[in-house]
Amino acid sequence: MEVQRPSNDAMKHLPLTPLRAIRGVVCLLVLVLTAFMMLVYFGFLGAVIIRLFSIHYSRRVTSFFYGNWIALWPFLFEKINKTKVIISGETVPAGERILLMSNHRTEVDWMYLWDLALRKGRQGYIKYILKSSLMKLPVFGWSFHILEFISVERKWEVDELNMRRMLSTLKDPKDSLWLALFPEGTDFTEQKCIRSQKYAAENGLPVLKHVLLPKTKGFCASLEELRGSLDAVYDVTIGYKPSCPTFFDNASGVNPSEVHMHVQRIPLDNIPTSEDEVTTWLMNRFHLKDQLLSEFDSQGHFPHEGSEGDLSTLKCLLNFVAVSIMTAIFTYLTIFSSIWFKIYVTSVCAYLTAATIYNFRPSPLFSLVKGLFKHKSS
Repeated sequence: MEVQRPSNDAMKHLPLTPLRAIRGVVCLLVLVLTAFMMLVYFGFLGAVIIRLFSIHYSRRVTSFFYGNWIALWPFLFEKINKTKVIISGETVPAGERILLMSNHRTEVDWMYLWDLALRKGRQGYIKYILKSSLMKLPVFGWSFHILEFISVERKWEVDELNMRRMLSTLKDPKDSLWLALFPEGTDFTEQKCIRSQKYAAENGLPVLKHVLLPKTKGFCASLEELRGSLDAVYDVTIGYKPSCPTFFDNASGVNPSEVHMHVQRIPLDNIPTSEDEVTTWLMNRFHLKDQLLSEFDSQGHFPHEGSEGDLSTLKCLLNFVAVSIMTAIFTYLTIFSSIWFKIYVTSVCAYLTAATIYNFRPSPLFSLVKGLFKHKSS
């Protein structure tokens, strides 16, 4: 499939004019408001009320509603900002349970993985392993908790117990799953690259120029805990043109002009089982990523482009209209309707604040009763 490229003028970093800045702020406000209403009226229903009866159906309901909200971001990037998302490599099948690993070029890489997930109908099922400070973001932190993202301090002696506990809850093969992590542990900068290269040279490891040395503990634990319920590992390499964007660059549409994602599907049989061998395998994968990004810098693209098509503009618009109407209705009810709506919203916000801080999720009532009877019988 031939990929149409923007002209050289279109590839320049656009200036942040007052109009673009205002548009960026408006887009962010709309996304925050829709997230809040989705969270209060549907997230709480799916992730708390329904979870009291079934974790499986709780995840399905939560993923359905949040999938519609998440789809707003690719709509912003690709249809409003006119960012060209070019996916290359293998055409992966829809419906697989996968572990997805990616390089970490900038603070917004994880958002562009939604563009890939949306093309496979899995945008509501993608979960991230992310730094714990992001759980403190207003509204978004609650959403991350509802969606069962795994927060880490990036200190293995602190993270291991909680990470393995969370991973153990994701093993049910009936539940769709895209678990995404960034083994580098932080976004790429020149200073971090110099420190990584120094460490590599001192320890006989590959000296990489376009990625950092991966931290292997989290990946090894994820693979170990979930191997029996996964279909494959997806190795995604991301590159940007003309340069790596910031969060506000995305919202205001000034950068990037193109986002390139190279996808490789790796069967689990091709990945070793022992931790030492997996560590070596992961190092080799990042060495290959480094070479791939070097070729991207010199050639301007990854090999085998066009493995996925463009998003449907009509479907994106219909989803945007549906979410906007729903948001408008619940905003009106919250502000102008009965006081009981205000009491409900306040109560849900208080619950979500506590649940996010203490990483608490309710267990199904049947499991609680069953456990109580087992305790009494013993």
